[in-house]
Parts: sequence; structure tokens; C-alpha cells
Amino acid sequence: MSLPFSEKYRPEESSKIPQPTAVAQLKQFLHSFNNQKKKGIILYGPSGTGKTSAVHAIAKELKLELIEVNASDVRNTASLKEKLGNALQQISLFNSGKIILVDEVDGVSGSEDRGGVSTLAMLLENSKYPIIMTANDPWDKKFSTLRNKCTLINFAGLDYRTITNILKEICAKESINYEEEDLKIIARRAGGDLRAALNDVQSIASQCVLKKEFIEIIDQRNKNESILQSLAKIFKTTDPSVAVSAFDYVDETPETLLLWIDENLPKEYKGKELIDAYDMLSKANVYLGRIKKRQHWRFLTYFNTLITAGVAVVKREKSKGFVRYAPTTRILKIWKANMKNACKKSLAEKLSNFMHCSKKKIIREIPMIKNIAKNNKKFLTKLEEELELDEKEIIWLSS
Repeated sequence: MSLPFSEKYRPEESSKIPQPTAVAQLKQFLHSFNNQKKKGIILYGPSGTGKTSAVHAIAKELKLELIEVNASDVRNTASLKEKLGNALQQISLFNSGKIILVDEVDGVSGSEDRGGVSTLAMLLENSKYPIIMTANDPWDKKFSTLRNKCTLINFAGLDYRTITNILKEICAKESINYEEEDLKIIARRAGGDLRAALNDVQSIASQCVLKKEFIEIIDQRNKNESILQSLAKIFKTTDPSVAVSAFDYVDETPETLLLWIDENLPKEYKGKELIDAYDMLSKANVYLGRIKKRQHWRFLTYFNTLITAGVAVVKREKSKGFVRYAPTTRILKIWKANMKNACKKSLAEKLSNFMHCSKKKIIREIPMIKNIAKNNKKFLTKLEEELELDEKEIIWLSS
């Protein structure tokens, strides 16, 4: 069986990784590791952007032993200590130095992973070797302790032109005939994910030719529709079979979909039709509550039917005219409220870890701490050093 292109053509030199800034930052961290306060590093960004490949390439160039584990295989305290604890204590082969790679650290999130994140944070404190973690989303609140102990490096989604050029090189090596426009379609559809684009090329290429009809089939199958197109399917039809599939290719949470419809319903519906449509949404919200509270995911079918077909069939005829749909303002309001308290929460979390007391108790004392910091520069400087405060937190404390 032939290797996947993503493995077969994995870059062996860091200069071949299409993330020059991130690669340079990672190299600098490793070169100056002994002088670093933080012993860990999180490479974050979408899938297929070169995070793992960069670590492999740099380890080879610097002649460092690479110990790699996947976080989904070491999800709790016991398995983490068993796998990483031994690796961190043992001397590297031929005394060449060592890198510990914890791939897909997002895999330690969830109820099954009791102690997983805190164990990683503890291992970081006493590590003699750099621990590199990769993540798609390191901003989950469960990872706040881990973030505070790590340097973060962003691997952004790749530009479609960059992906197209890489696909051209691989097609040439594999003797695959192609039209440049077809490669651009694949590259754009990949959404910055080089691995996905390589997998598409490998699966579509037939008898060493990229066939346009196969590209169109896969493109249609994986099409990620925008939320606006999906809303139009619901609001502009009375056919439940059309409306029920509106969100099939939309990558949003059920809560977000519900809020989008709630925001835009009054623009399309009036009178009794609006009342009936909101009745459908209220019933859908009941099912959503049962899903979240009881984990009865079979109710997701009822939820989806109510917010799509249910909303569509309450109107007597298709809506006419153009309506400009807008994102829900409720999410924006929640976001603004969260941002307003973000500094207070992050400071309280750092203080609770430092002082070994509850976050709830620290939040009650924050006004007093802020008042002291505002009037005592030595106290503020000490806090900054001990808690490794960032610029926003310092400004908030001193304002």
C-alpha cells in the first residue's frame, strides 16, 4: 500500500516548512532553552499547517533525540506520568539532547482526562528537556494553567497560492497530469490545510491524471456552506425537504445556529407566522437543553428538524425580496462582557494557583489587590515578576 502523500513528502528540512516566522521562533526557543523561564512551548493553529513536521525537521537538524507521544493516547495523570515521566528522567541517547513532543494536546480535554492538564503543567516545571505541544485551539479555559507555563507560537492557515505551488511540485514528482486551475480549486477548498489538499490530490488522481469530474464530486460532497446561504434555504422556502438539509455542511454549534435564526426571524416573518416560528425555536431549545444536561444526543435530530423544516413550514408562501441577514448580537454582547472581565479572571486564576486558594475567594479580594497595586509600584512590580503578568493585566491592575 502506498504511503499517504502527507507522509511521503513530509519536509526533512525546516527551510521547506512554509511557516518561516514560526520555524525561526521555534529554533530560537530550542537554542536558548537553558536560559528560558518557560520550559514548554505550544505550537497552535489549524490542522495541516506544519506544526508536527516542523518539530521533526528541526530535531533532525539539531541532532536531538525526539520522543513523541499523542495526547489522545495519554489522556490522564497515570498514563502521562508513565510515558512522559520516564522520558523526562532518562538521559538522551549518546547524550545528544532531547525533545519531548506531545502531539494534539487538545486530546487531553474532557471529563475522562482527570488531572491530565495539571499533570502536564507539573511535568513542565521540573523538565530538563523542552516539551513541545501541538494544539488546534489552546485557548480553552481548561488550558489556562498550561498556557501560563508555555511560550505560544502560531502556525497560521496556509495561503492557497502556497498550497498550489506545493501541489505542483508533488504532481511533477508523481508524474500526475493536471490543469493548474484544478489544483487551485483543491487548494482553495482545503481552507489552509495542506494535509487535506494532499489527501484530495492523492484520492482524485486516477491513472496519473487529475480528472475534473472527480474534483467536482468531492467538492460538492465536502462543501462548507456559509451560514447566510443556509438561512436563505430556510427562510425562502416552504418545502421541508429543502429546509431540513440547510445546515448539513455548516460548521457551527447548535447554540450558534439557534441564535442566528433567532436574530433574523423578524426580518422575514410577521404576525402569526412569526409567533409560530418562535414556538418552533422554543421547542428546539427544550431539546437542546436536554442534550446538554442529559447528554441525550439522539435529540439532535429533533432539534435540527425544528429549527429548519419546522421554521420553514409555518409560513404560507415563500418570502419575497432581498433581506440582509446579520450575525446575532447576543454573541457579541456575551463576548464584550467576557472581555470586560477577562483580565480579572486571568489574574484571579494566576493568584489562586500561586497562593493555593480558591479562585472564588481571590475574586472577592481583587478590588483590594488592585487598589494596593495602583498605589504601590513595588507591589505591582513584584506581582508582575512572580505571576508573569502580561501587558494587559499590568495596565488593568494599575488603572
